[in-house]
Amino acid sequence: AWKGKSLRAYLGDAELRTYLAIQSLIALASIIALIQLQTYDNLPDAIRYGLFETVSIVTTTGFSTEGYAYWPSLVFTMLLIGSFIGGCAGSTGGGVKVIRIWLMFKQGAREIKRLVHPAAVMTIKVGNKAISDPVIESVSGFVGAYISVFTLLIIAVLATTGMDFLTAFSAVAASINNLGPGLGEVADNYASISDTAKWILCFGMLLGRLEIFTLLVLFSSAFWKY
Repeated sequence: AWKGKSLRAYLGDAELRTYLAIQSLIALASIIALIQLQTYDNLPDAIRYGLFETVSIVTTTGFSTEGYAYWPSLVFTMLLIGSFIGGCAGSTGGGVKVIRIWLMFKQGAREIKRLVHPAAVMTIKVGNKAISDPVIESVSGFVGAYISVFTLLIIAVLATTGMDFLTAFSAVAASINNLGPGLGEVADNYASISDTAKWILCFGMLLGRLEIFTLLVLFSSAFWKY
């Protein structure tokens, strides 16, 4: 983009186009829901808050100008799910990252096609670039580890603090996705939760920021042999 003095390099990127499509879809759905459910009295406020909170939450920036946790459950559920997707690969955004989610969908579609055509040779492509099977396996391993760690952190919070499920789920999601604002008891801040919960969530933040494997490898005995 810099050398060619053109944004075509960005607009031609398949991951970015997918990312923008996800952002636009969630923003549009949120605005429509806020209007239909009469959360705001006028259209400009619904558009302004719906668009801003979508961009802020889905990009895991986490800055909030309105209490989205008190919006209709449909809206804050979409926003929270969007934070799991997060930003693009290589960005400082949290979440699983768009490219990994997209590759998982493509891998799922390929497995369905293989059931119909077991002898067919099928290649997963991103744009015009073929993705090798080792890369797909690496992405599958990351997503599997992410889901496992997320589940274990929720269980740990519930088992040690007695926190309700909505608060525990959103607090762990906000921590591992490096998002910030949660739902329930942590909708405004984390001051009221116990120190034990805070330590668990701090560990979740480290896992999310270092993308899980970087931190988990320290707990591997094989790592310390070299």
